[in-house]
Amino acid sequence: MKKIRIGSGAGYAGDRLEPALELIKKGELDYICFEGLAERTIALAQKAKKEDSKKGYNELLLYRMEQVLPLAIKHKVKVITNMGAANPISAMEDIAKLAHKMNLNNLKIAAVIGDDIHENISDYLDFPIIETGKPLSNLTEQIISANAYLGCDGIVEALQNRANIIITGRVADPSLFLAPMIYEFGWEKLQADYWGTGTLVGHLLECAGQVTGGYFADPGKKEVPELWNLGFPFVEIKSNGEGFISKLQDAGGMVTKATCTEQLLYEIHDPENYITPDCTADFSKVIFTPKSNDVVYFKGASSKPATETYKVSVGYENGFIGEGEMSYGGANCLKRAMLAKDVVEKRLGLLPFSIKDLRLDLIGINSLLPKSDYSNEPNEVRLRVAGKTILKTEAQQIANEVETLYTNGPSGGGGATKKVSEIIAIASILVPKKDIQISITYTTL
Repeated sequence: MKKIRIGSGAGYAGDRLEPALELIKKGELDYICFEGLAERTIALAQKAKKEDSKKGYNELLLYRMEQVLPLAIKHKVKVITNMGAANPISAMEDIAKLAHKMNLNNLKIAAVIGDDIHENISDYLDFPIIETGKPLSNLTEQIISANAYLGCDGIVEALQNRANIIITGRVADPSLFLAPMIYEFGWEKLQADYWGTGTLVGHLLECAGQVTGGYFADPGKKEVPELWNLGFPFVEIKSNGEGFISKLQDAGGMVTKATCTEQLLYEIHDPENYITPDCTADFSKVIFTPKSNDVVYFKGASSKPATETYKVSVGYENGFIGEGEMSYGGANCLKRAMLAKDVVEKRLGLLPFSIKDLRLDLIGINSLLPKSDYSNEPNEVRLRVAGKTILKTEAQQIANEVETLYTNGPSGGGGATKKVSEIIAIASILVPKKDIQISITYTTL
């Protein structure tokens, strides 16, 4: 019976690379998938693309590919990633240039596009925002991006056309992993158990080190061996949907029924109706069965037909955050920090504009001075002040006011920092799938 191995190469945009390289070298993989998009990530990427039309893909993509490509070719591993973000075409072109520079041949690189519907967003301004129920038109002047969560179809087509490096934009996380199974095994959409199982595999693998103990670790309660050496997971699955999840034996972390169960429930609102672009998965009857050390078999996933809509993440500008910090250490530090907090709060109250979501927090325990007894008063405290404003200049005044504690008291403040960050927020709408046109571009070396 045919079987394949799929590895997880990244769980977010800035994830470690070493565990992925180890998987390619030692994991006997057929595929490795790098998941690198969160809800706001692609909106930020769209801003970068507007500033430079050749940018907009993950800033670590070429760094990753420089090390991944030689190993992937050597071990005959196909690479799939959504790190093309806002610009899969440029990502594909730059990867091809990198491969040519490295004298790598026999590569067919694909870019899957169609998720970006920003140019047509005016067609959907009457659509309700999922989070608030208000029409999208309320945000018209603030919108900077709009990307649909595509499914596995474009990746499957690229695999059918013999691409071995596939770069996408906003494709749903599980879909990256489902695509190789659909391609290799020819699963039909009516085969509910298979599509549900493939989506389960994608959900287990999409966050990389989380399922091998990273998000599971809690000292004294849930111990994880060699967390510093955490390995990434892989799944071996057969054409009949039977399979297991594991990790390299010489890697840190662990794969257990408990780690898999936590990841199964991660970001799932309704385990019986987990809506993805490919299907509505049902994880309510999933059973994890450990067979040996760090080998856990799975079964019981199913699915219902997919919805007729894609979820679209609409990025919009939502003001600025002004932030400032100041540390107080040594004798009486807590009272001095509390006085500083009171001073800043009163000073900010004098400003001629409104501040939303103002926070004044006291943090810190051992960055300035050693401490072995955590039960008594700390010998250091750090004041952090942050607030939201409409204008950047207003946010800057919040940050500046904390810094003025240096000379305006209380005594002994140090290590001041300040910054202003633009807020890019996300609103979600549902758009008919028939409105979205997926296309694929190729380049060959």
